[in-house]
Amino acid sequence: MKKRSLALLLVACLVGTVLSGCGDSSKTETPKDRAAANTINVALPEDLDDSLDPHKTVSALTREEMFNVFEGLVKPTPDGDLVCAVAENYKISEDRKTYTFTIRDGITFHNGQSVTAQDAVWSIERCLPPADPDSAPKDPEIFPVKALGVIEKMEAVDDKTLVITLKEPSNEFLSYLTLAILPRDYTEQDTAPVGTGPFQYVSRQPQVEIVLEKNENYWGTPAQLDKVVYKVIENADTMLMSLQSGAIDLCSHLTGTQVSQLPTGFHVEEGTMNLVNALYLNHAVQPLDDIRVRQALCMGVDKQRIIDLAFDGYGKAIGSSVYPAFTKYFDDSLTNYYTRDVEKARALLAEAGYPDGLTLKTTVPSDKKQYTETAEVLASQLAEIGVTLEIQPVEWETWLEETYYGRNFETTVVGVDASNMTARALLERFVSNFRKNFINYNNAEYDELFRLVQATSDDAEQTRLYKEMARNLTENAANVYIQDLADLMAVRDGLTGVRFYPIFVMDLAGVHYEK
Repeated sequence: MKKRSLALLLVACLVGTVLSGCGDSSKTETPKDRAAANTINVALPEDLDDSLDPHKTVSALTREEMFNVFEGLVKPTPDGDLVCAVAENYKISEDRKTYTFTIRDGITFHNGQSVTAQDAVWSIERCLPPADPDSAPKDPEIFPVKALGVIEKMEAVDDKTLVITLKEPSNEFLSYLTLAILPRDYTEQDTAPVGTGPFQYVSRQPQVEIVLEKNENYWGTPAQLDKVVYKVIENADTMLMSLQSGAIDLCSHLTGTQVSQLPTGFHVEEGTMNLVNALYLNHAVQPLDDIRVRQALCMGVDKQRIIDLAFDGYGKAIGSSVYPAFTKYFDDSLTNYYTRDVEKARALLAEAGYPDGLTLKTTVPSDKKQYTETAEVLASQLAEIGVTLEIQPVEWETWLEETYYGRNFETTVVGVDASNMTARALLERFVSNFRKNFINYNNAEYDELFRLVQATSDDAEQTRLYKEMARNLTENAANVYIQDLADLMAVRDGLTGVRFYPIFVMDLAGVHYEK
């Protein structure tokens, strides 16, 4: 009995910790307490198990939250523009090959160290791709930014002036300078990150919380909140209890069902997740190396039905690896390139040598409900064309190591985002020799289109070529494209200032309590 009582006490304490802190109930924090202290609690659906070093980060969730901590020479706006950040201004030469940046006067890192042009050079050099494409990067934990390979040389003329010379003009180069500028002599970025953003990192308790505080020395418009606490709440039921109890003030990425169960005192903000949610196919394994099999899978899926069943009708159906927020590159005609046709799908499978159907495994991050539920509906639909989709849930770390890095999978359900606001960020990942080409797509025409994109400086021609790349993926059934997920955010009444971006970030700098 004593053991059982102790277990119940520990469970109660754990729940109390999530909802209000385990301890003296008289010290329970309320929404009014947080409003008076000008702080908020934000729900985090999983712990940030990625490196907090922005040059090593893989997880979209980590980038989303740490957007508030880091900045590049320039940074994105909610409208999809780029504005100066660490750089106060910049000039581009007439031949568009020389960029001269002036570092902001008085700007400092969160540790009080002044930001210099030398820090910018070090930060960019850290992410340069190897000169030899076949050689390994200097630091295997850092994903090299291939687009930075266009740089011929960089020079810190003095502490405030950075000159970057390109091998050739690039319309997209500036967008890659959203790359975080870090202090070159600081060695704790993995666990105690330091940037220049409106919030600064304070502390982290694994599986419990991450704390950010207002950067009092921010160069620009300061954050309006004094503190943000990200509470790790991985269980959906516990999440709802936390909202109902008053423990959480803001929670993004909710499902339609969760929205319908929100307590009074909250309103819903709706944006998009800017994710290409799809059944991704490994082209290096049989039978997925056969276009007929891939096309059959595409024809076996009813996208809108998936959206209705798994997401309560929220979301936008898509047909390729560009989502709608990339307006100039998005081709809506690809959305219905494949429509559900069970008989034609069965015929394609028979033609490919599978008249009795086949079995495929799909690896799904078990802690990401949006992907597990998508996989379940996919399995039901594909069964009707004779495809048995065996769902293999794995932990996120395993998915990263085995599926993404190791490419050891047949199919996987996941959402792919863009690290910056360029079509290149979404489409280069399928170039045959690109390090992040986790589906092993190998198409000579696609590679040539990408080469032509990089060879032209004409914006209209680049746009046309990128659209052709997107069409190539669709026509060759590179993946089974489903949707751009809706981002439903519960916000406590009295809080305002939420802003959505065309990339996967959460900007909390403008969030504030209404007076």
